Amino acid sequence: MTAGTNMTIQFCGAAQTVTGSQVLITANGKKILLECGLFQGKRQETYERNLNFLFNPAEIDVLILSHAHIDHSGNIPNLVKQGFKGSIFATPATIDLCKIMLRDSAYLQEKDLEWVNLIRRRQRLPEVPPLYTIGDVERAIEQFVGIEFDRAFTIAPGVEAMFRDAGHILGSAGLHLEIDGAGTGGGVFRLGFTGDIGRPNMPLTNDPNVLRDLDALIMECTYGNRHHGSYEDIGEEIASAIRDTAASGGKVIIPAFAVGRTQMLVYLLHKLFKHNRLPEIPIYVDSPLACAATDVFRTYLHYLDRETKREFLDGSEDPFMFSRLTYIQDVDESKRLNGQTFPHVIISGSGMAEGGRILHHLRNNLHNPKAMVLFVGYAAKDTLARKLVEGDKVVKIFGEEHQVRCKVKVTDSFSAHADRRDLLNYVGLNPPDRLKNVFLYHGEADQAASFKDALRSKGYKNVHYPGRGELFTVNKGVVYTD
Repeated sequence: MTAGTNMTIQFCGAAQTVTGSQVLITANGKKILLECGLFQGKRQETYERNLNFLFNPAEIDVLILSHAHIDHSGNIPNLVKQGFKGSIFATPATIDLCKIMLRDSAYLQEKDLEWVNLIRRRQRLPEVPPLYTIGDVERAIEQFVGIEFDRAFTIAPGVEAMFRDAGHILGSAGLHLEIDGAGTGGGVFRLGFTGDIGRPNMPLTNDPNVLRDLDALIMECTYGNRHHGSYEDIGEEIASAIRDTAASGGKVIIPAFAVGRTQMLVYLLHKLFKHNRLPEIPIYVDSPLACAATDVFRTYLHYLDRETKREFLDGSEDPFMFSRLTYIQDVDESKRLNGQTFPHVIISGSGMAEGGRILHHLRNNLHNPKAMVLFVGYAAKDTLARKLVEGDKVVKIFGEEHQVRCKVKVTDSFSAHADRRDLLNYVGLNPPDRLKNVFLYHGEADQAASFKDALRSKGYKNVHYPGRGELFTVNKGVVYTD
């Protein structure tokens, strides 16, 4: 390794896990942070890891954000609180979603901690303060800079960037970086960062615009060893689950991410009702954040794919509204749902059941054998969602134990993440004689190991699975492990 090298890549979050995405690039004397997400897991570990960065926030020059999901954006206000003063580059839709999501995150932290601290006071334990407040969020929002897809922009001396549509959620982007400097031997080093890669042929989102002509690629591998079920079959699967539960007099509770997953669910349920495939029961979206996010989706209808336009927009229909659907924002309306004994569907956040109104719905219904909890998204290790998915019969909510007697159903056909086949096709558009290094992040070990072997079998010789804090140095276009 030659002295004076001025480009490094450090994996500070979502390394060998799927939450808390943070990658730090040092190039031409500038520190460029890709993502600043919240880590989700065991409560104490979660708080400590989110509070303490592996770098000094005040030394970061610029932040680039791929999309608005909290595991990618949720720790930005804490970064600002601890001294970050640079620009935050993202697509306009991502910025509009972040405005509501980060405000909601600050609010939920305070509300959830009210319950936690009530219990801690009873146990004579010290109270836990929130990671950040709404004031920190407002200061962070002022630092956002909107950049449209496919437009080159400069983020540091000799560092050009471009967003490509990642097809994951509204506004999601992969990042193409061209880094010109001594650390790359005087030439241009082309680095791709996928963020979260979407799936082809899904509703609402366009197919991913693959990052190409790369020297190195940092890519997610959330489903590196799994194939999703066909989206073509998901309509009947969901309709059948709702019909069967309603026939038994139960309710269906769906934990769902407020941004992306909720809108896709509403789209599908609207389509099912339109084609007379669902019973005439009420459906509630019980999430102020999802309500606000859906309004943002309506602002960016021109971002949506051809299928949505054919099914709804060409007929001037709102994809996100139909007669059986009610959006709930008021907390008293939310509480009244617990007293409803007739069959209905509740879609509520968070998707990993780690915060928000879904915790109250689960607390009130896990004991009911007529009820069904339907998971339609990824459940990270140590989250409440993961425990329910894995069949735990007793779980804790707000520090109190609850018996699980309801039905639990899981489907990954809704996933907005590329599966193994999609990921291999994505990398395959960058041949191994050009793409010299692949870094796998945002994936647990069982998914990454198999995908790593698959890439090597296709000729990609340098496939890395970095641990948290692991540092790589680029010198004359060659990547070294420090």
